[in-house]
Amino acid sequence: MTIPLTGPERPVAVRTDDARFEGLPEFPFAPNYVEVDNPVAEGTLRMHYVDEGSADAPVVLMIHGEPAWSYLYRKLIPVFAEAGLRAIAIDQIGFGRSDKLTFAPHYTFERHIEWVRELVVSLDLRDITLVCQDWGGPIGMGVLSREMDRFSRVAAGNTMLHTAEPELEDRIEWAAHASGDSNSTVSTALLDWRHESHRAAVFDASPSIPYATARGVEPEVAAAYDAPFPSEWHKAAVRHYPLLIPVTRSDPGAMINLATWRALARFDRPFLTIFGDSDPATRGWETIFRERVPGAKGQPHRILDRAGHFWQEDCGAEAARIITDWIRATSPI
Repeated sequence: MTIPLTGPERPVAVRTDDARFEGLPEFPFAPNYVEVDNPVAEGTLRMHYVDEGSADAPVVLMIHGEPAWSYLYRKLIPVFAEAGLRAIAIDQIGFGRSDKLTFAPHYTFERHIEWVRELVVSLDLRDITLVCQDWGGPIGMGVLSREMDRFSRVAAGNTMLHTAEPELEDRIEWAAHASGDSNSTVSTALLDWRHESHRAAVFDASPSIPYATARGVEPEVAAAYDAPFPSEWHKAAVRHYPLLIPVTRSDPGAMINLATWRALARFDRPFLTIFGDSDPATRGWETIFRERVPGAKGQPHRILDRAGHFWQEDCGAEAARIITDWIRATSPI
């Protein structure tokens, strides 16, 4: 069922019916919402987040990427909450239970960062450990670059910060770097993913999940990733995100990521890389983060065995325990 928010014809935004989220495997969490800016119409957009554990505890902020939503973190949330942490997993605008603009170009890299920043500021989150994967990295670290005092540490898993710099040549498996003054080298796999999202007559989230895991998922789990997207109106963000990946130095997203890198160059708080070993899409980025972020020095970086791009599915509880132990080890006595 589609719940239009505005307009009698094509709505500016839609909201996925709550019934779509009933009975999903291993997802018993109560919904929570904040209102964020609607950049294209009057009023606001409703942004969803899971919030488990004590409200006074240090925060673990989990941010998903494409084509996932907070369901991705269902195995991690209880581990963090039971460890005495406040576990917050958001749905980016256009995903999960959050409202969805229906016109793809209304989604920009800058807006995605600002929507998450609004949630962080609205909830006045502090002492944050950022856990980010895929687009959750550029978005979450983009928020960190603008609200650095709120963040105590970062756990980056299978994520990236594309800038198309020539220095990235031969550093990342899915190539995206400048070649001379007027050309870029981009891997075929990355180009195919960008094109597929817009050209496919049917584009569902569910096939991507088992494909990008090492251990597979049950059919009902894969199907749960389709819950937020019952119609094409609901899929504008999920179709558009791959096109926001910067593959040229002149891309606005490359400029945003360069600014984030400049902020990370000053980030001397603990920074952990925790990457699955079976993910060509992000292979190489773990080394770049370790080299460029001061806070990464001396940290117990991990490569997760038999874990793919969506390591949260392959070994989510195990990864959460690793992160929890690291938080304890890097917290002030």
